[in-house]
Amino acid sequence: MSGDLFIIGASGTKAYRAALSAVSENIANANTANYNRRSISMREAPSSVSTMMLYSPQVSFSGVDIARVNRANDPYLDATARLTGTAMGSANARMRWLSDIETGLDDSDTGVGHLLSDMFGGVEKLAANPSNDALRTTLIYGMQRVVESFHQTANALENSQTGIAADASADVLAVNNALDELARVNTNLLRAQDGTANHAQLLDSRDAAMAEVTKRLNVTVSFGTNGTVALDYAGQTIVSGGDPMSFAVTQNSDGTLALALEGSAVAAPANGSLGGLFQSGTIARDRLAALDTLAVQFATDMNAWHAQGTTDAGNPGGALFTVGTTAASLTLAISSNADVATRSADGRLNGNLLNISSVRGTGGVEQGWTALIATNANLLNATKAEFTAAENRDEQARAARENVSGVDLDAEAADLLRIQQAYSGCAKIIQVARETIDAILSII
Repeated sequence: MSGDLFIIGASGTKAYRAALSAVSENIANANTANYNRRSISMREAPSSVSTMMLYSPQVSFSGVDIARVNRANDPYLDATARLTGTAMGSANARMRWLSDIETGLDDSDTGVGHLLSDMFGGVEKLAANPSNDALRTTLIYGMQRVVESFHQTANALENSQTGIAADASADVLAVNNALDELARVNTNLLRAQDGTANHAQLLDSRDAAMAEVTKRLNVTVSFGTNGTVALDYAGQTIVSGGDPMSFAVTQNSDGTLALALEGSAVAAPANGSLGGLFQSGTIARDRLAALDTLAVQFATDMNAWHAQGTTDAGNPGGALFTVGTTAASLTLAISSNADVATRSADGRLNGNLLNISSVRGTGGVEQGWTALIATNANLLNATKAEFTAAENRDEQARAARENVSGVDLDAEAADLLRIQQAYSGCAKIIQVARETIDAILSII
């Protein structure tokens, strides 16, 4: 009998020691992302042949065994959290870079729009006193400020394109590292025994690596033997078993991005932070192209207006600006006050200045600038609303997942007390068995 007590007590202490270890691990990882709460399942140990002379195997008591390490999770909630994370990653990337583009467009007092208005205001002031050299100097300075503002805006948008490409490269590196990790985990999962602590840890590592991929890239997830995972993108399997593939991203000449898989071009991401970055790259290109168009229009309209007038010396108005095809190529071509064509063809001193309204009406540069600012602002506002909705959905999905997989410190503390008492009880059984043996030996 005392031999059975030793077996029962020893098996109990072993099982409850494992349970204490699981609780301790839960407490230590309460705030660890993608950690799933652990618990221990126990079962009655199979009967074994008794070592006691007066006992038959049928009445042998063998204590308990550790049946398995349980990992609390819900595959449906995990999948939902991955989907909401993908959507939020896309909206977040677009919101960030649309905000950066809005800053680059600069609709403040030093931006193109306000400086255009100031310059046209300078023309109107000069029209009231066309012979005033100070007003002519102010007008030329105002033109130079417009040119510099076009340059600064173009440079800011190009910097946005550079930043978008850098973020995309960092995301692709993170995806490739996560795919390598998934391949490693897949290999180890095939070797791990289901229901063990090692298997649970590998599944946590698998989910963490998947989260790194899915928040950046819209992939299709499927599961295989013993918890292994396969990911597909654009109809191709990018990781299966221990064989990962590798992505690369490049920036096209117009600032947009291109994605390649193992050296071959693949479709641009539709979602995730990489999808948001690809879309942001396209938006930045469009904004820069619109700015270039406005710069060319500005130079063309102003030169056409100036050519209609004459200078004080009676010479036709020359070109005020030169431009190629981009805002960065815009330059001021006039420097002397005497070269300002204030007169009209019929000789009026301010006739041409009064005609400046011909370049400010419908379809003018000012209206084009306003439309450019409004287009980006409307898209940014819509993206902010999309991000808020995506963030709320993601929080709800993660909260639902946390209710199943997360660690409740109060519950763990209660379990810790319960298991400690059970462990002490098993230790007491061993003590009773020892005392029983001692008592029997003392009789002999």
